[in-house]
Amino acid sequence: MAVLARLSLTDAEVERLSTELEAILDYVETLEEVDTTDVRPMSHVLPLATPLREDRAAAPLDPQAAVVNAPESAGSAFVVPRVIDGEEEG
Repeated sequence: MAVLARLSLTDAEVERLSTELEAILDYVETLEEVDTTDVRPMSHVLPLATPLREDRAAAPLDPQAAVVNAPESAGSAFVVPRVIDGEEEG
């Protein structure tokens, strides 16, 4: 997982995180044994109102204003490091 997340970990960190991940997976396995037959699905343990704002059209953000604080930009686009090898310039 560290490779997928592009993390550089020491051997000690790998050992510690492996142990923690194993404990988490063991706990999930324990939870799978709980009978939830009569438990209704819910998104939160407490009933909460979800206030919604009015959905109305608004003027779009000016593209130049969007990139004004970017570390690097090209015109109205953000410039970011290439992360996929073999990607063509476009």
